Amino acid sequence: MLDPLLSTSAGALAQIDARSREIFRQIVENYLATGEPVGSRNISRLLSTPLSPASVRNVMSDLEATGLIFAPHTSAGRLPTERGLRFFVDALMEVGDVNETDRASIEAQMAAAARANSVEGVLKEATTLLSGLARGAGVVTATKTDPRLRHMEFVLLDPGRALVILVSEDGQVENRVLPVPPGLPAAALTEATNYLNAQIRGRTLAEARAEMEARLDELRQDLDSLTARVVEAGLASWSDEAPHERKLIVRGQAKLLEDLHALEDLERIRLLFDDLEAKRDVVELLGRAEEAQSLRIFIGSENRLFSLSGSSTIVAPYRDGQGRVVGVLGVIGPTRLNYGRIVPMVDFTARIVSRMLGAPGSDAG
Repeated sequence: MLDPLLSTSAGALAQIDARSREIFRQIVENYLATGEPVGSRNISRLLSTPLSPASVRNVMSDLEATGLIFAPHTSAGRLPTERGLRFFVDALMEVGDVNETDRASIEAQMAAAARANSVEGVLKEATTLLSGLARGAGVVTATKTDPRLRHMEFVLLDPGRALVILVSEDGQVENRVLPVPPGLPAAALTEATNYLNAQIRGRTLAEARAEMEARLDELRQDLDSLTARVVEAGLASWSDEAPHERKLIVRGQAKLLEDLHALEDLERIRLLFDDLEAKRDVVELLGRAEEAQSLRIFIGSENRLFSLSGSSTIVAPYRDGQGRVVGVLGVIGPTRLNYGRIVPMVDFTARIVSRMLGAPGSDAG
């Protein structure tokens, strides 16, 4: 289940002795809990086998030489490097199960979302829920579907632009801004709205577009030239979307601001917000978990996108009724995410979503 990106180096580093492992674990766990460096004196008090601060410093020096820890600025304490975090996640981390309280909360909120919302509503609820439980930003990718249509409307914004509103039978709403001839009368937009609603109800956008294209001559006879142009432009405004294009939903970015320790933390979060704005790049990154069809953990510069902000990503794929992977969901946050708690939580939520989409063998119990 864990990310194999650095399995080779992790295998070599696994040769460090038990004492070094325990000291390294204390450094990492302190970092995950506080974000602060920890010194030899404090570590010596935490060890199960008594060891002097001087002996701890010797071990810390060896760990630093292997690239697992480093000393920030002039501090006497140590922090794990990204390489060290990867080693911890792959070789030392104890992954438990989702506790009963979180399990019940996830199942209840997702069930409520499923009763009240569309599939997109369920996915939004999953990201909001994960954001709250993990204190990071919740993310999900989904395939853009072509749902059956209920209503389409044109609204004039200004003399040269109109808003096209598309409402599907499952409650999804999409808007597009459409250029229209200057001076187009409002009556033409009303006529275009009425004409389309009589033709498209219960059809997918692709079906409606194909039918309109097949009936262009009839369309131009039924409507005046300006209204016909609006109808054609309105349908064409969605035609540039590639089939199966991915969309990205992000929730809870504000959670990332709740636990900052220094101005540099704020700068990292600012960079992460900038990264999240590059939605196409985020979708591409998360697609790697989709291709692997398993939970993935990306730490810091292991992915190009988040190398500056020093962020980590934990994502798992979810499946549809045919058992196909149709997207991924998870959490993006600082590298000191509580991996041991969040990993099973993301996996459990992905299985809940899969079960709601009817995926076979997706029991989350």
